[in-house]
Amino acid sequence: MTSLRSVSLSDLDIEDERSFRHVGIYQSLKRAMVARGLTFLVPTEGSGIDRYESVLLLNLAFWSPDDVAEVLIDERLTADQLAHNAWHKLAHAALGEDARTAEGILFAECVASAFDVYSVGRLVGHAVDSDFLETQVPAMREAAENAGLDEEGFEALVARTIENPERAFEELRQLLFDTTTALVSAPGLTKAAEVLAAASSHPMAPLLHHYELPTWVLYARAYGTSQGRSETVRAMDRALREAADPMAWLEKHWVG
Repeated sequence: MTSLRSVSLSDLDIEDERSFRHVGIYQSLKRAMVARGLTFLVPTEGSGIDRYESVLLLNLAFWSPDDVAEVLIDERLTADQLAHNAWHKLAHAALGEDARTAEGILFAECVASAFDVYSVGRLVGHAVDSDFLETQVPAMREAAENAGLDEEGFEALVARTIENPERAFEELRQLLFDTTTALVSAPGLTKAAEVLAAASSHPMAPLLHHYELPTWVLYARAYGTSQGRSETVRAMDRALREAADPMAWLEKHWVG
């Protein structure tokens, strides 16, 4: 008996979607994924792997950019999960074979993860009952506190994100990409420590360890078809850095 069964996006109950009605690009992402036939895997009844820990292990250690979107506990998906998976799939389509390189893997993850802070900036004040905000903002606050940022500093960071969600997205994306690619190529412990030290002065540094950087780096090292510089990825990175509105650029070139 197979332990996992395939389900489509239309089979899933998408939770917290009402909160994202104010985020216009979310609907574009959803339409794109419906058109592409996005599929997921769910444990079969009695398989013994219908636990959060088992599903997390499968997703973190065995996910592939051209495979199924994600393994789910059951037939439920949150709106932010849908968006995260959509960015991964769109990155793979945009980068082609370079999506399999270490830099391609990290670039996709950085775009998908930085969308979280963009969503926070767009949802605060517009979606008071958002499950996403109820979970993500406290988690970000904890990461910032662990990084040494006090409550006043965190509130200022959130206010800055609300003021310009697109800028916050791109600043965080750049920080994540620059840090993780440097860590992947770091020849040893001392150089890796220097990378982290340099990142600590970035405006978005308090949120750096909100993300699973060790998993990203280890995965890119283990599965990247190339550990070197990808000109395709770097060209895409430059385009986003130079874009007046990086989210509009992604919607035009990836989603549209």
